[in-house]
Amino acid sequence: MSKPVQDWSARVEELSGAKLNDCYQCGKCTAGCPRAEVMDVPPTRIMRSAQTGDVLEVAKARSIWQCLSCQTCTARCPKNVEVAGVVDALRQISIETNTFSDESLKVVSFQKAFLRSVRRNGRTNETEMATDFEARYFFRRFDVANVVRVGLLGPKMIARGKMHFKLGSPVKDKALVKRIFDKCGVEL
Repeated sequence: MSKPVQDWSARVEELSGAKLNDCYQCGKCTAGCPRAEVMDVPPTRIMRSAQTGDVLEVAKARSIWQCLSCQTCTARCPKNVEVAGVVDALRQISIETNTFSDESLKVVSFQKAFLRSVRRNGRTNETEMATDFEARYFFRRFDVANVVRVGLLGPKMIARGKMHFKLGSPVKDKALVKRIFDKCGVEL
């Protein structure tokens, strides 16, 4: 059973720190957004959906994964509403409820691989992260062509110094990283 409408809006406010009712739909967030023209749901409509409690519907939108997190929407807001924070909250809700679109699966898989690498090492390990991402994404989609393409790209990146083949190298205070992840309650 899904939560009542008010609970979803309250959850967005809790996660983002934004006061949703401060948004009066002026559209400056969308006007300033460098990605608005390719978004299926522009920032103004994202905010309206969050206000009305249609959170699970907008959590399926590709837009929340196309956002660059550049903070332009937040900077342009005349009421100082944390629009970018709302998008981040919707991403979190999307992952928690498994409501992201099929088109967004690759982005979600990559972000999870990134966070798993940071959780294990305290920072990213490019080789480990890429392997984790490709393996999990492959088994979700069985995309053999992509695995071959990426497999051929890896050695070229290593040769150009763009990717380092080094396993391990965790930070010294892994306990601190563990506390951060525990406090956030992130499940990957």
